[in-house]
Amino acid sequence: MLGQNGKLGYAGVERAIVIEKKVHTRCFEVMESDDDKFTGDNKCYMDSILAMYRENLIDRTKHHIGYCFNLDFDYGALANLQHFSINNLGDPFIESNYGVHSRQFEVGVLDWFANLWEIERSDYWGYITNGGTEGNLHGILLGREVLPDGVLYTSQDSHYSIFKAARMYRIECVKVDTLISGEIDCSDFKTKLLSNKDKPAIINVNIGTTMKGAVDDLDLVIKTLEECGFTSDKFYIHCDGALFGLMMPFIKHAPKVTFKKPIGSVSVSGHKFLGCPMPCGVQITRTNHINVLSKNIEYIASRDATITGSRNGHTPIFLWYTLNMKGYKGFQEEVQNCLRNAQYLRDRLRDAGISAMLNELSNTVVIERPADEKFVRKWQLACQENFAHVVVMPHVTIEKLDEFMNEFVEKRPSWYDQDGPPCLASNVGSENCACAMHK
Repeated sequence: MLGQNGKLGYAGVERAIVIEKKVHTRCFEVMESDDDKFTGDNKCYMDSILAMYRENLIDRTKHHIGYCFNLDFDYGALANLQHFSINNLGDPFIESNYGVHSRQFEVGVLDWFANLWEIERSDYWGYITNGGTEGNLHGILLGREVLPDGVLYTSQDSHYSIFKAARMYRIECVKVDTLISGEIDCSDFKTKLLSNKDKPAIINVNIGTTMKGAVDDLDLVIKTLEECGFTSDKFYIHCDGALFGLMMPFIKHAPKVTFKKPIGSVSVSGHKFLGCPMPCGVQITRTNHINVLSKNIEYIASRDATITGSRNGHTPIFLWYTLNMKGYKGFQEEVQNCLRNAQYLRDRLRDAGISAMLNELSNTVVIERPADEKFVRKWQLACQENFAHVVVMPHVTIEKLDEFMNEFVEKRPSWYDQDGPPCLASNVGSENCACAMHK
């Protein structure tokens, strides 16, 4: 909340969520011509709007560090495919009456991910989704179909799409406490499991939480289930790996997400670490699970078990293209570069006396929330309560981080009253907090 002097005070005050509603003041109107024919004026109007919009995209891309999208890509080689309406409706593994599709690319991408997560081609089913949320909606739906009376357990730091799925499917949802790191607290998980021991468990495991990049301990989650008497037929685990699910396999000392463990499904986003000009994702599950959801559809002469039915047929080609261009070695180099740059940012923040936390297996640097909303919007920082984060993706260079830090350090002194910056000990731990009390 802003005080009378325009500076931010934190003592016992709950911050309001800042949401702007100005879309109509900035929208591009559709102009109707007085003539029946398309005129030169129409074209000039559209050309000027598109040129202005492109300049805006260039600027916004330049200052994009708060969300986990990889903006470093070039798909110019695929431009000639935009003339086609490519629709991957139905089951990716079953031919349909609709012939303008890219299932041959989609299945190639799915096979690559099945190999990454160690499941045989005959044992998995999957499809390319519209993004991480759809992957989570599908994974939780599968859990509900396999265990109709199951209780959903997920940490309080989980992505909002998990709680959306619980509302949509009317599943009882139990929020589990988290550690300072953002990782699920398995002692609290155990307590809550035991209080519902008569019902099966559907568990969402985070492979990188939204705000802190924390990785839930999958092995400890499984051990906790077993200690509470849940056999493998009484639980279903969905792994939400939106960003880090595709980075973790390329870190040598990181724990493995694999179908050799008793998990039911894994989803990742394709537009995040891989980089894609439109939202997309990958969802993989076991063949025996998908059978409870599949329905034969005469209209398309196929089977369907997806959320959306019709699916973007262009995205599998984009994903197939970048997988071929980079390969395992290229991804490993990008992952290591992101982690190094994230450590660089954390160190610069600490040297400047700014609260900062970086989990060991993460490229998400948690920082003190800047007290200037213009600064937040310029750098497109994702914020929650008194903290924000910077996600160091492949396009976020050292030079960009230096530009961000220089502006942050320059403007920060004018943001606070005599109390100084907020205490973030409850969010990032006292050892990472740089407030007056914990310096």
